[in-house]
Amino acid sequence: MLNSTKTSRGTPRGRAYDPWQHAHDLGIDVVVRTLRTGHGLWLPEYNTILVSSKLRAGAQRLILSHEIGHGALAHPDDRPKHEKQADEFAARNLIDPDELADLYKWCPDEQKICAELGVTTRLFRAYVLSAA
Repeated sequence: MLNSTKTSRGTPRGRAYDPWQHAHDLGIDVVVRTLRTGHGLWLPEYNTILVSSKLRAGAQRLILSHEIGHGALAHPDDRPKHEKQADEFAARNLIDPDELADLYKWCPDEQKICAELGVTTRLFRAYVLSAA
């Protein structure tokens, strides 16, 4: 069963989170194309996110969530502090706290939880650290 927990602004969390819709709601254009370096890029001067067309759908979802963080937080660049904030932003949208609590009941293994949630270890750790 999908958990319908939402952020304070009404954006669904966890598996129900749709970063494509979120970008649209924020007025951010998303362009999927071949990128020579990296998997995604926030272009603040154009209010646009580029996402690599070479990625599978699940990876595009994660990358787009992270790049939306840059846009929503009005980051002018990708300095380490901003990367951390974008990871935390993405993690808060991609991980539903109730679903995570349910997973912890039957599985304490971080790798299995990440696989079940469809997130990377990096995003999972960003979520845990931001909640601490």
